Amino acid sequence: MDDTQIMMIQQSFSKLAQNAPQAAETFYAHLFEIAPEVRPLFKGDMDHQGAKLMTTLGAVVKGLRDPDTIAPVAQMLARNHVGFGVAADHYEPVGAALLHTLKAGLGDDFDAETEAAWATAYTSLADVMKEAAYGGSPGHT
Repeated sequence: MDDTQIMMIQQSFSKLAQNAPQAAETFYAHLFEIAPEVRPLFKGDMDHQGAKLMTTLGAVVKGLRDPDTIAPVAQMLARNHVGFGVAADHYEPVGAALLHTLKAGLGDDFDAETEAAWATAYTSLADVMKEAAYGGSPGHT
């Protein structure tokens, strides 16, 4: 990722985070709509889960300029999620829900370039996480 893409992601997340509870609610509503099979994986308070999502996403976005710092944390998170029943094929709908949430929250500010930057960042991170959690080559489920 280049500096322009990182800047677009950081600026767009900053705008989205201004209404973090609504963004988290939009994310999970869409995720459960497109991947209802993941709903049983979420047993706790969804407001708390949403706050954790936004905090984690914020930390990743903040650290985009230093991927060597993000990778070990993402790898640990991925391995932990296996214990909750997360499968490699769940990463695709999570990415779709993230992009949907950004579009819903940012409207016209979520242009094609910003969407492409987010998609690149998410795919890269998801590949690192899947590799850590499931082994094999990144991108395979």
